[in-house]
Amino acid sequence: MSSPKPESGPHIGEFIAIMALMTSLVALSIDLMLPALADIGTDLGSPHANANQLVVTMVFAGLAIGQLVYGPLSDSTGRKPAIYLGYAVFGLGSLLTILAVNFPMMLAGRLLQGLGAAGPRGVSIALIRDRFAGREMARVMSFMMVVFIVVPIIAPALGQAILLVAAWRTIFVFLLGIGVVSLIWFGIRQPETLAPQRRAPLSVRRMSRALHEVIRNPTVLGYTLMAGTVAAMLQAYLASAQQIFQIQYALGSLFPLFFAINALAIGLASFVNGRLVMRYGMHLLVKMALFALCGLTILFAGTTLVTNGQPELWMLMAYLIPCFFCMGILFGNMNALAMEPLGHIAGVGAAVVSSLSTFVAIALSAVIGQSYNGTTTPLAVGFAILSLMALGLMHWNEGMQHAPTPDSEPMEP
Repeated sequence: MSSPKPESGPHIGEFIAIMALMTSLVALSIDLMLPALADIGTDLGSPHANANQLVVTMVFAGLAIGQLVYGPLSDSTGRKPAIYLGYAVFGLGSLLTILAVNFPMMLAGRLLQGLGAAGPRGVSIALIRDRFAGREMARVMSFMMVVFIVVPIIAPALGQAILLVAAWRTIFVFLLGIGVVSLIWFGIRQPETLAPQRRAPLSVRRMSRALHEVIRNPTVLGYTLMAGTVAAMLQAYLASAQQIFQIQYALGSLFPLFFAINALAIGLASFVNGRLVMRYGMHLLVKMALFALCGLTILFAGTTLVTNGQPELWMLMAYLIPCFFCMGILFGNMNALAMEPLGHIAGVGAAVVSSLSTFVAIALSAVIGQSYNGTTTPLAVGFAILSLMALGLMHWNEGMQHAPTPDSEPMEP
């Protein structure tokens, strides 16, 4: 059953297009400039090649912070003011990246881009929930999933195409242009969906109590940390993919093609998971995917060590594709399992879980990315360690589920 559509609002097709463009800002912010990382570092005086990875990492840092801000803010002020704030911060960050004269200025701009993009991305889900429910919401979200699959596949190729005709700053100009178009379209066509009588006052206490509940609940904490370790693998790959493919394997402008193949594996897994989860359940799929991921990562870590960190390109791809397929199975299921006990605080609980897992991923992925030494060894060994950590957390989680859970003070809905 869907809620009534606002009279002045867009029809469902246009609504989905607006939401898709809003949420695509995150993937575009991360993936669009991957082919330009080396040029950015050279022009802005990056201290060393691995420091270029921070251009990616700072976006994730901004997202982790922003996820704690925009959800509660939109519940208090309405959806549109919170989204407008996000666009304003994103625009400021984009201007800093375009005008950057040194590497710290670029990193500051990227932090603001991530902080700003968290607004349209996070609040758009609340907008969808305001307008649709049940099967209608599931239908809209299925269309949104197509965006999550397609954008990471095409974004590096689009960035590479821009570099063929212009300098790297043009990529950020293009990104700013997408943000402006998205803002104008949203502002003109999408009405406010949260009525004043449904709004809740801002409460730091509510957020702190949600964090306390997440930490005290072993099921929530376990799956949140597991999600963080798996996300760390993806972030480490994103940070070092340009160095591995363009420099180590000298693929040059072919880098986006190989990147797209790996991204497609995640997209395919999301599709397959949607078919399997109703039959086998989230717990079994997580366990199977995690055991497969551990086996793959340990096997390839050994292969990498034997080849002195220089395996053949086909061997690397033969390893990465099934790895990313396993990650695609794990991402949605782990987050859904973490949220199961938080139904009474779904909104603020989702913000805390997502932010905490992102912070964990940033810390772990930074260690792997900054260890890059011209070989695949740091990535392969890092993946093996992280997958084993996730497996250990799963066993700890299963053990804790049989132990008595400390009583927690109930939170107001």
